[in-house]
Amino acid sequence: MTEIIKNSIFVRLIVFVYSKMREYFSCSALGALAKTLHESYLQSNTRKAWEGFCGQPDAAEFSIYKKFLVIIEKLLHVIGSWLENSIIYKVIVGLKSIYLKITKNSALFGLINSMPLHRWFLVLFGMYLPIEYIVRDTLNLGILASVWEELFIMAGIALILWRNCLKQSNSFARATTMETCLLLYMAAGALLMMLNRPFPSIAMAGYRAQVEYVVWFFIIIRLIDSLEDAKALIWGFTGVVFLLSLHGIYQYIIAVPIPSSWVSQTEAGVRTRVFSLTGSPNIFGSLLVMGAPSYAALMYYCKEGWKKFLALCGVGTMCLCILFTFSRGSWVGLIVAIVIFAMYMDKRLLGIMGMGMAAVLVAVPSITSRLTYLFTNDYKEASAVGGRALRWETGWNLLHENSPWLGFGLGRFGGAVAMNNQVLDKTEEFSYFYMDNYYLKTLVEMGYSGFIVYIVCLIAFVILSMRVVYRCSRERVYTYGEDALTRNIGSMKPIAAGLFAGLTGVLVHCYFENIFEEPYMMAYFWGLAAAIAWLGFFRTPGEEYRK
Repeated sequence: MTEIIKNSIFVRLIVFVYSKMREYFSCSALGALAKTLHESYLQSNTRKAWEGFCGQPDAAEFSIYKKFLVIIEKLLHVIGSWLENSIIYKVIVGLKSIYLKITKNSALFGLINSMPLHRWFLVLFGMYLPIEYIVRDTLNLGILASVWEELFIMAGIALILWRNCLKQSNSFARATTMETCLLLYMAAGALLMMLNRPFPSIAMAGYRAQVEYVVWFFIIIRLIDSLEDAKALIWGFTGVVFLLSLHGIYQYIIAVPIPSSWVSQTEAGVRTRVFSLTGSPNIFGSLLVMGAPSYAALMYYCKEGWKKFLALCGVGTMCLCILFTFSRGSWVGLIVAIVIFAMYMDKRLLGIMGMGMAAVLVAVPSITSRLTYLFTNDYKEASAVGGRALRWETGWNLLHENSPWLGFGLGRFGGAVAMNNQVLDKTEEFSYFYMDNYYLKTLVEMGYSGFIVYIVCLIAFVILSMRVVYRCSRERVYTYGEDALTRNIGSMKPIAAGLFAGLTGVLVHCYFENIFEEPYMMAYFWGLAAAIAWLGFFRTPGEEYRK
């Protein structure tokens, strides 16, 4: 298979064009300048400072929080000693033994039993969106549809406690600065909910929407115990996103009907906007931005040529589907994600991105018209009357009419909770709507105090991710060549860089949409952030670091 792909006309043409471009670039003044700057950086103090910053251990490892977790872990071990002698434990072990005897000759159950329960849980987490779609939209299971996410979280917590009580895992005492920041954010939100709650039930619902799915960071980082566990989560998620991208392209082919409000009158060339299972092209575009860089990482991680080729096709499919969402915010997020991934892995991607953007603008008039519409008077008028400009101005005014430091109140304006609980009277100056900017929505509801803590959490995420990518790049791996596509084979660097790039692209998109209003988007974000943390700080490298 690999030889067939290598000898195909398509691949040989790409190799020929690339070799010629590389030859011309190396002989050019720009190439000489790039080489000089690279050599200067290798000997510079800037590099030493950067490596010193990225190479530092996580401060939480030496914190009071870490000591507290260790105490709780020892307490769990005591409980586990009691549990092993209890009737409950004996009944569970007996039921497991009966189950294994019944299913030992089954090929299907043999496959299921080949993976431990916690790894299956991680696979199910990767399938969060399809599960939600089936439970809520397809089967419409009533009460279960409204509480299944809470049950899922409780199951994850129970699994962590069970495994740590029985010493099947020593993950409970894992501590990161990211966790402490998230705990501070949750505490700040709880305090604001109590101080500013003209409608207590709405404030509680707003607090739940703001912090509930952050809990997935705490759960996932304690469920991953091996590289196989991390791969089950990451590949499960990227596999789901790839299948959804195929569904999105199918929607574009059949020109699936969409509401007229999704396009303006001046964008008649937009025949449809794809949304797959999400119900929103903007959310779907953000989901694709989150998954595409992780899929691209396979091109650098895998050794076999056919796997690299399939990864290339998968990334192309996702990028094509992002175009068909016609979500300008996700396009911006994708550009940022590509730039971050390229700076870490392969700067040639910047040139490919530039050529691809130019080709799309020339060949696809509907995309060009949707972009150029941003610079027309029609867009300015629409934005001022009922678009983002009016919404952002309204939110800003509400923040300062109340208490800028305490906010307008959790759940009271700009998000799904407020839209479902419209307790204030509508006037000519006031009406309910989505803010179309998650950061401004958070600022309006939580004030400057809550917003500052939230931004600290995001900064902590960025710092953690940069340190993880650096740590992964320092590990000794098998070197198959000096090209970026071969020297990173088997390294965790492309995986960490892909996750970091995708999640950062989503953060950029949040400036234009309420992306985290969708529970699965927030759950995916913090769950994958936990996977990044595990890759850098809790995974045991197989070999020594490079000198």
